[in-house]
Amino acid sequence: MKNFVTELKWRGLLHDIMPGTEEQLAKEKTAAYIGFDPTADSLHIGSLVQIFILKHFQLCGHKPIALVGGATGMVGDPSGKSAERNLLNEETLNKNISGVKSQLERYLDFGTDENSAEMVNNYDWMKDISLIDFVRDTGKHITVNYMMAKDSVKKRITGEHTEGMSFTEFTYQLFQGYDFYHLYKEKNCLLQMGGSDQWGNITTGTELIRRKAQGKAYAITVPLVTKADGTKFGKTEGGNVWLDANRTSPYKFYQYWLNSSDADAEKYIKIFTFLDQETIENLTAEHKEAPHLRLLQKKIGEQVTMLTHGKEAYDNAIKASTILFGKSTSDDLKSLDEQTFLDVFEGVPQASIAKYQIENGFEIVPAFAETGFLKSNGEARRALKENSISVNKTKVKEDFVITPSDLIADKYVLLQRGKKSYFLLKVE
Repeated sequence: MKNFVTELKWRGLLHDIMPGTEEQLAKEKTAAYIGFDPTADSLHIGSLVQIFILKHFQLCGHKPIALVGGATGMVGDPSGKSAERNLLNEETLNKNISGVKSQLERYLDFGTDENSAEMVNNYDWMKDISLIDFVRDTGKHITVNYMMAKDSVKKRITGEHTEGMSFTEFTYQLFQGYDFYHLYKEKNCLLQMGGSDQWGNITTGTELIRRKAQGKAYAITVPLVTKADGTKFGKTEGGNVWLDANRTSPYKFYQYWLNSSDADAEKYIKIFTFLDQETIENLTAEHKEAPHLRLLQKKIGEQVTMLTHGKEAYDNAIKASTILFGKSTSDDLKSLDEQTFLDVFEGVPQASIAKYQIENGFEIVPAFAETGFLKSNGEARRALKENSISVNKTKVKEDFVITPSDLIADKYVLLQRGKKSYFLLKVE
């Protein structure tokens, strides 16, 4: 079996490791789990690190378990949070869990092999435990002193601008610790992994296993991904970058990676691809010789977009990416779905026209002048004589008439003057 810890180290993905963990993994095929918080019906790219960790674990011959917190999602993890969050009801959680599962299946192999991935929901074992049973059988093994010493608790209780911590959130580490204990007992799961902010919760689990089951369990955490410019990884001006194509289109998803800085791309190529060390080192060297070609960014975008959305979506994202700057055609535009088209031309000014105007044929001069794109008929005619006017990326003359056959996604026409001045006609 490949050495999992060595793999994490060279990829810059090892933060903390409990003594004896590497020896356990070298000794035998081991089951490990990572918890995913079902706060939405889609994961975002912040979760990709944990998904890739589970996949590396599987590729190294071990068994990955993905736990969705149907029960803990009702409590709320205080780690890294400065305020208590809203709790979710059961119906919303079930919808979210279903969405998360369908996404995990794109990355992990849930087949029938010995090291096939498995998905579990902690609500399945938590729902039948009474408060009395939990306090008596689990709570007695972990002292309040131990729980208070955790960073996630201390920061919330002593930090500035805090309203303190509710009992609900205070108990979270016990719930997560019980998950580890349950998986240890029922599935011989010896290792829990997670982000560096989860170390306190994970070690509560190893302590519970030691005290309650007289067993030995292990822990690994990975660094939280940050961006070189100090802004938050996985965020754009429009919010989170989601794994769900309906929330973040494959085009915008690809663009996020393409727009990475060189410093970030050198880090991301190790974290968000499964390329081997030699390939990555060669790519990085090649990139440094000609950084303007953005070889690293393009390779990361290719690998992670194909994995997340498939080859066809990746090909469409590439096609869409060349539309603004490349030699694209009217057919290229018409092949885009509406969301991708709108993403590409986000922020471009637009005007609405009635459907009958297109059906009767909309002459090109009023199309440019009366909609407000150009100031007057005279300016439109001058631009046409200069051969600087395009409709749907195709140069046109003064006798051109816009008809329904020119519509993109059945409702848009792209007007253009010169190389960079765009305007959208929306037919309503």
